[in-house]
Amino acid sequence: MKSQERIPKSRIERAAHIAGAGVKVGGNYIKHYAKKMVNSDVQREELHRDNAGDIYETLSKLKGSALKVAQMMSMDRGILPQEYQEKFQLSQYSAPPLSAPLVAQIFRKSLGNSPGAFFDEFTQNAVAAASIGQVHKATKNSKELAIKIQYPGIANSIGSDLRMVKPFAVRLLSMNKNDIDNYFDEIEGKLMEETNYQLELQRSIELSQACAHISNLQFPEYYPEWSSDKIITMDWLNGLHLKEFLATKPTQEVRNSIGQALWDFYDFQIHELKMVHADPHPGNFLFTPDGKVNIFDFGCVKVIPDRFYTPYFRLVDRSIYNNTEETHSIFRELELLHEDDSAGEIAFFAPLFKQMIDMLTLPFTCETFDFGDERYFGGIYQFADNLIEMPEIRNSKKARGSRHSLYINRTYYGLYHMLFDLKAEVVTGKRKF
Repeated sequence: MKSQERIPKSRIERAAHIAGAGVKVGGNYIKHYAKKMVNSDVQREELHRDNAGDIYETLSKLKGSALKVAQMMSMDRGILPQEYQEKFQLSQYSAPPLSAPLVAQIFRKSLGNSPGAFFDEFTQNAVAAASIGQVHKATKNSKELAIKIQYPGIANSIGSDLRMVKPFAVRLLSMNKNDIDNYFDEIEGKLMEETNYQLELQRSIELSQACAHISNLQFPEYYPEWSSDKIITMDWLNGLHLKEFLATKPTQEVRNSIGQALWDFYDFQIHELKMVHADPHPGNFLFTPDGKVNIFDFGCVKVIPDRFYTPYFRLVDRSIYNNTEETHSIFRELELLHEDDSAGEIAFFAPLFKQMIDMLTLPFTCETFDFGDERYFGGIYQFADNLIEMPEIRNSKKARGSRHSLYINRTYYGLYHMLFDLKAEVVTGKRKF
């Protein structure tokens, strides 16, 4: 993949790239409907493919929050068209990398010298590149290391980037503007944290040590002496990304072992630590043939406030629904319902949210759960499709759902889909709420 010599930094330059993508998308629609007039058999998938390619090309050059939004949307299977999902998945670990001279420049500015002054060997080309930074491999005294390097200018562009990509998100996700505004504030705060590599280093050490007792998990050691506000150095971990791992046809026993490790990892963080690794896309994990999971990226961590945690997990208890007043009270605590909702709004939204919660909390109500059940996930996809088509949802003037739910729901959504891809059978019912 061709490397980049520079990243657009100024607001005007970045806005020009976004505007250029908008022009291309508009042109694609014109071409699509022109073809449709001549040939009625022209499929919309071609339009999606062209738009996805043009949008991704632009976002991958800008990197940062613009590309991070694409990465987040790539996890929402059943919401994005398949063509967008496939293209945006590249942002998880295969974006265009920075050139070697630019990497050396970042080292000199951040650590005071070039990589060769710190390491015995250092790969000129990145071995992985995502939205916020890229990874190089190095050695020091025969120890293999992973060097994570942040793209320059990313932190300064977050707010303006999010405002520019918001129209794409509104259109692609078919969400109303109130929901998008509510969640983008949360996203901006998390992205600012992700660009704080000193905070990430601290959390990486703390969370990996706290979770070290969980079976079949492996974490790297981190090296503060070779880290800075733009660089994090850690042990190199071997393994395969999920798609590559599944291609080796692991046994059901190995898949179950990995699935259980992932479930226990998230269960412990959420319920014991009240903070969680909230970026569960496959690019952040490596899997081994003996059923181990390597975890190495704690850039996105969600701290869970008690005022959200308590009502959120009370909904796992099905008996609550026998008391309508209590159920609606919890829905209001979670901002699914509002004090000024009309009787008609309550009558519409409350049963809808109950149905959604029943589906998503089903694994918590069972002693074991088969995440390979295609009927279960098919039902979730169909429910999401139905929501998008409901005019009451599309035209709602109120945001529905606490901003805290964005990263917690996203965490479970990403976890569930990794477990689905693994076709893992997992013990889920040990915890009582």
